[in-house]
Amino acid sequence: MKITTKFTPQSAAKWHGVLLMALFSFAAFYISDFQWVKDLSLSPLIVGIVLGMLYANSLRNHLPETWVPGIKFCTKQVLRWGIILYGFRLTFQQVLEIGAPAIIMDVIIICGTMALGWVAGKMLKMDNDTTLMVSTGSAICGAAAVLGAEPVVKCAPHKTAIAVSTVVIFGTLSMFLYPILYRAGVFEMTPQQMAVFSGATLHEVAHVVGAGNAMDPDGSIHLADMATITKMIRVMMLAPLLLVMGYWLSQVRRHKREEEGEKSKITIPWFAFGFLLVIGINSMLQSMPAIPAPQLAAFTSGVTALDNFMLTMAMTALGAETSVDKFKQAGAKPFYLAGIIYVWLVVGGYYITKAIV
Repeated sequence: MKITTKFTPQSAAKWHGVLLMALFSFAAFYISDFQWVKDLSLSPLIVGIVLGMLYANSLRNHLPETWVPGIKFCTKQVLRWGIILYGFRLTFQQVLEIGAPAIIMDVIIICGTMALGWVAGKMLKMDNDTTLMVSTGSAICGAAAVLGAEPVVKCAPHKTAIAVSTVVIFGTLSMFLYPILYRAGVFEMTPQQMAVFSGATLHEVAHVVGAGNAMDPDGSIHLADMATITKMIRVMMLAPLLLVMGYWLSQVRRHKREEEGEKSKITIPWFAFGFLLVIGINSMLQSMPAIPAPQLAAFTSGVTALDNFMLTMAMTALGAETSVDKFKQAGAKPFYLAGIIYVWLVVGGYYITKAIV
């Protein structure tokens, strides 16, 4: 059977939009390699959303509107596949390596953060979408978690950008603050406790790595390694959280539609199952002695590099849908919410760690 593909001017213009986001992503990777950007632990994803926002507030009105579908394609399909491939960074063996205390700590922090975020968002009279996005970013793994939640919450792109901004601000602050307080003796913790505390409360994986290396520069006490594993277990919990969030939002929206006389529709984040499946595949590959370690490392490194690029494209595209006016409309409330959650992560996380680990 012969399959033919018909390219129309509209479809060609769509791919122009995708290519534009790819070019911005290449620029993001180039900029993220600057030393001062590395010192701040700003990933290409963060640089990408900044570039996207610069584009949205400058060149956006001077480029064809027919390119917009390509940009939206990056925020949907490219994003979902990026989250699925993110699973190649994780294995179920990591869960067994760190032990029960870290798992319990992660569960408490995630549940507590989501519950506190929801209550605080209601008190601040914020909309549900922004509340969920900010809370998810703080609860799981920063920008990557915000990206994962976006297809489930189905919020406006500028709300995603706002949530990412809160992660960058408070996560970067903690990355520098934790090592200072640890060295000063304010955090009276053993290396294991500090590792679990850092992995369970810092926002981004990059923040955990940066803070861990600052507290354990020569790796003699394995603080950075334990902190990173604790963080990756927390990342692994993104899939269950998205499934719960998807089901809960479906129920909320179903009641609203029924009140308005519309048919209800349950939204299932299928990409979350794909994420778990990829973790399982990676776990199996890592445990197979027949596969040479160098080749396996090269494969996972290549997939991770591709995934980073796809997520950067998605983040850049979300930034391209975000203007300064939309930030002004949101106001300061999302940052108040992120600040409240931040106090919980630092203070609450400290005492919970001391009690559990």
